[in-house]
Parts: sequence; structure tokens; C-alpha cells
Amino acid sequence: MTDSRHTAYAQAIIAIAAAEGASSAVESELPRVAEAVRGSEELRDALGNPATPIAQRLQLVDNLLGDKAHATTLSVVSMLVGNGRGAELPAIVDEVLAVAAGSRGEVIAEVRSAVALSSEQISRLAEALKQQTNSDVSIRNIVDPSVVGGIVTQIGDTLLDGSVRTRLNQLREAF
Repeated sequence: MTDSRHTAYAQAIIAIAAAEGASSAVESELPRVAEAVRGSEELRDALGNPATPIAQRLQLVDNLLGDKAHATTLSVVSMLVGNGRGAELPAIVDEVLAVAAGSRGEVIAEVRSAVALSSEQISRLAEALKQQTNSDVSIRNIVDPSVVGGIVTQIGDTLLDGSVRTRLNQLREAF
């Protein structure tokens, strides 16, 4: 279920990025920031701990992103952390991507694979998913070493698990 605050932040971030002419950069950089926060309990705690002074949390954001991200990305991440939403950052980023894709008439497919997919593979996958969903599909490829062969795709609440591990488990259960 989407939190209305997350939607409000998402809409504000999209408006800021558009006004700054940085929509593309923000939409490509924010997922990497969200994955870093999701993947590190220590980082999530540091950014989301209200006992940590705001200046210290903002300095952490600057140290992490600094010159590695577009100035607008740095600004919106700093805004979220400064407003006490550091721990919610991944959920807000997910909402940013969903709202932005929806405004373009697209759905987002989060595709996990052991290795990065090539541009050609992403294009073919997007076309195949478009046939299934009857919507344009934007692919977000996440490299996940725990996926043993194949891909695991999530579109909204639908999970399509085409990993070798799942297929082997299905074969075991069948015999």
C-alpha cells in the first residue's frame, strides 16, 4: 500500500527534477541511492536516526553523493534526509519511479539478474513484457548475485520468477 506522504514527496521530487531539467538524471540516480540504503542497515540507521543531528546526516549524504551525483539528486536526497525521511528513502524512490512511469503511460519492471543485462536483452524483455501487460514497460535491472541463472521480474504485485533455482525446485516437486 502506498503511503500518501510518499506520493506527495514523489510528486514534489518529479516537479523539482523537471524544473531543473534533470528528470533523466534524477530517475537514473535515485534507484542506486535507494539500493544502497536498502542494502546497508548501517546506512539506513545513520540516515534515519532522529537522534543523529540533521547536520551530521546531511554531511553523510554529501560525503556519499557529493560530486558523484547530479546536483538535483543530491538536493532531493538531502531534502528527504533533512525532513526525517532517510529511512523511508527507498519507498519514496519507488514511488517517484512509479509516478514518473505512470505519467508516461509506462509500468516499471524490476528485473533481478546475476549479471547486468545488455541493451538488446533489456529491449527484448521490455517488448515481451509489453505483450503481457498491454503497457509500455520500463526495465530497472538490478544485479543480484543470489539469482542463480535466469531472471526474477516484479511488475507491481506480480512476480515472474524465471530463475534456474525456481525451475529446479519445481522439477523436484514434480517428481
